[in-house]
Amino acid sequence: MRKNRRRKVFENVEVIDAGAKGKTVGKAPDGRVIFLTNTVPGDVVDVQTTKKRKAYFEGVATKFHSFSNKRTEPQCQHFGVCGGCKWQDMGYEHQLFYKQKEVENNLRRIGHLELPETTPILGSKKTYFYRNKMEFSFSDSRWLTLDEINSEKEFDDKNALGFHIPGMWDKILDIKKCHLQQDPSNAIRLATRNFAVEHGLKFFNPRNQHGLLRTLMIRTSSTGEIMVLVQFFEDDAQKRSLLLDYLKETFPEITSLLYVVNQKQNDTIYDQEIVCFSGRDHIFEEMEGLKFKINAKSFYQTNSEQAYELYKITRNFAALEGNELVYDLYTGTGTIAQFVSKKAKKVVGIESVPEAIADAKANAVRNNIENVDFFVGDMKNVFNESFIAQNGVPDVIITDPPRDGMHKDVVQQILNIAPNKVVYVSCNSATQARDLEMMKEIYKVTKVQPVDMFPQTHHVENVVLLEKIAPNE
Repeated sequence: MRKNRRRKVFENVEVIDAGAKGKTVGKAPDGRVIFLTNTVPGDVVDVQTTKKRKAYFEGVATKFHSFSNKRTEPQCQHFGVCGGCKWQDMGYEHQLFYKQKEVENNLRRIGHLELPETTPILGSKKTYFYRNKMEFSFSDSRWLTLDEINSEKEFDDKNALGFHIPGMWDKILDIKKCHLQQDPSNAIRLATRNFAVEHGLKFFNPRNQHGLLRTLMIRTSSTGEIMVLVQFFEDDAQKRSLLLDYLKETFPEITSLLYVVNQKQNDTIYDQEIVCFSGRDHIFEEMEGLKFKINAKSFYQTNSEQAYELYKITRNFAALEGNELVYDLYTGTGTIAQFVSKKAKKVVGIESVPEAIADAKANAVRNNIENVDFFVGDMKNVFNESFIAQNGVPDVIITDPPRDGMHKDVVQQILNIAPNKVVYVSCNSATQARDLEMMKEIYKVTKVQPVDMFPQTHHVENVVLLEKIAPNE
């Protein structure tokens, strides 16, 4: 007997919460949760389901009976099609409320942790135009909006330079204005697109793997410097120079103009040779007088102003007095390590990306910091008994792992060492909570500070201070 796979319609559903990954939450008549993609908590809607699972539904609102007072008008004309800023229709104070709630829920429900009173989330002064890095993709078969499809017009220009439609790797939305990166980002992107169209430079086709222009990366820094990297698929020196010469002449403020020829199946550049066409092969970020060299492959927090706030919180939680040995795990280009170094006796940084460690060492020399050492290697392999015997037992560990959190062997090694304090910086409070649960027999959570690095999205950073439990506690 075939199962009934027809989509269900639920009427007058009240949206009661915001859930993971930017979705909102309602309840079906049978009590099952409905995850929604186009509502705000407080809306009352009719829902058409798109997926049915044993414990929940996924769906979209098809009719709004009443709108939430938490709503605000999105600023971007691409909202609802581009998937980059899913919370633009929710007032910023409400975004912060749900981000803090998610952090606390994850720590309690996943980590089963007893929490101190959580410090209110630190919001971003800039809620738009805050990103220092944007990556755009070229396509010769752009995504048509519903209005364009319904117009039944013929569109001659099918080129796009913009963002992938969520869940569709080969569909690119042509972006007119993005509200995430400050000028001249929009001007550079639009000028690049228009020049390429006017001069017949072929946009990439990801399905058939042909075309000249593949991606465009723009990085800006708090020092006013700009990096532009054009990724080409076809190796055509004449056409490549035509575009790059145009960008060099039209935007003399570009500090670093780079290109890469990438003929792989994917867009990643970390295994590719980057060529400097004009200017330097890097730009600089600055923080409290420290300069950090940023190249095309460097990781740097994408909200420079909030990164400064995040690092200050990390340093304050560590509460260094000047005689401590500090380990900075997943150090990246060594920004946190160098930021706390003047308060420590010595800082040891570990990172798996060789280029990042090379940058970290160069930055330390540039900043005249002599009490830091950096090591490269996979954390679970490098961070072992031999390493600790060579470099000393740390008094404080700072860890800032990727979204997947720490490997269980790394967690176990921290427990073996059992320093007095661990400061855990995370971009994913769910995996942070998982790791903290493994540590709760030895450590208690004494401080929690969420930080909003990404307004208009559901993403949130969180800093936790762990202190060793005294024997008599």
